[in-house]
Amino acid sequence: MASFQFSIIVPVYNRPEEADELLRSLTLQTFKDFEVVIVEDGSTRTCRHLVDTYASLFSIQYLFKPNSGPGPSRNQGFALAKGAYFVVFDSDCIIPPDYLQIVNQAIQQEHWDAWGGPDKAHDDFTLIQKAMGYTMASFLTTGGIRGGKQQLGSFQPRSFNMGLSRKAFELTSGFKFDRFAEDIELSIRLKAAGLKVGLIPEAFVYHKRRTNFHQFFKQVFNFGKGRVLVGKKYPHEIKLTHWIPALFTLGLGVWLLTALLFPMLFKVGLLGIGFYLCAILLHGIFTYESIAVGLLAVPAALIQLTGYGLGFLSEKLK
Repeated sequence: MASFQFSIIVPVYNRPEEADELLRSLTLQTFKDFEVVIVEDGSTRTCRHLVDTYASLFSIQYLFKPNSGPGPSRNQGFALAKGAYFVVFDSDCIIPPDYLQIVNQAIQQEHWDAWGGPDKAHDDFTLIQKAMGYTMASFLTTGGIRGGKQQLGSFQPRSFNMGLSRKAFELTSGFKFDRFAEDIELSIRLKAAGLKVGLIPEAFVYHKRRTNFHQFFKQVFNFGKGRVLVGKKYPHEIKLTHWIPALFTLGLGVWLLTALLFPMLFKVGLLGIGFYLCAILLHGIFTYESIAVGLLAVPAALIQLTGYGLGFLSEKLK
């Protein structure tokens, strides 16, 4: 029998400060029937000390294990969990106070076996973090909420904000990939098992992602690689939309080569790219009511598209 309604599973790798912020936000949850399972994935900078800090505020378990990636770490957290439902967060998330209340109500009403929700930028995030958040959510890039259509059968929860029932875990055995698109691969099997998977739009989290553009490039590069890895196992999961960043990246390279060979063609391309980047600039300003975020959204979008595209192409070429 489950001892809690929710077990919150958080894999951590060398991020004690972020884990502290996440745990602090969980102390404010209006729904109190939950535990937290921290799985330290071979960190050299651990967050073991946080267990004593928060043990008096909610039930918390801590496990240290050799580094193997977020997929196996979450599975070990599931094995320890005592909840009826498992909630997965990334360690760089901050959780709104009503998150669990919203999810619990949705489960009672819709009887979800698994679910996911969107992410947003917190007011305290840096301008770069807000710009990166914009590009990951904007319809002008590869955004929306990345597979976030509300129709049953089309939404694929992402591991920064997803959950599944104990029954769903027992049917699927959790994550199969160590890292890179492990959440997409699990989402595919959840649906294949006939489970009810859906989006809870109101159950958002504040997701920091990365602190600078270099880290952001590495992250989206891995996203591109991960999509191809999923495609190798499930060929029907590679759609034309997944090729768009790769085609954009190839097109950008060809366009730059025309600067010497075909100056007029280069100018025509410059107008098109300029129009596209101006649209991102203006939409970023409008979305965040900030000129600075709009300006930073331009390089963030280029990094997102080319990073994902290069990761996708590099894995395809293998």
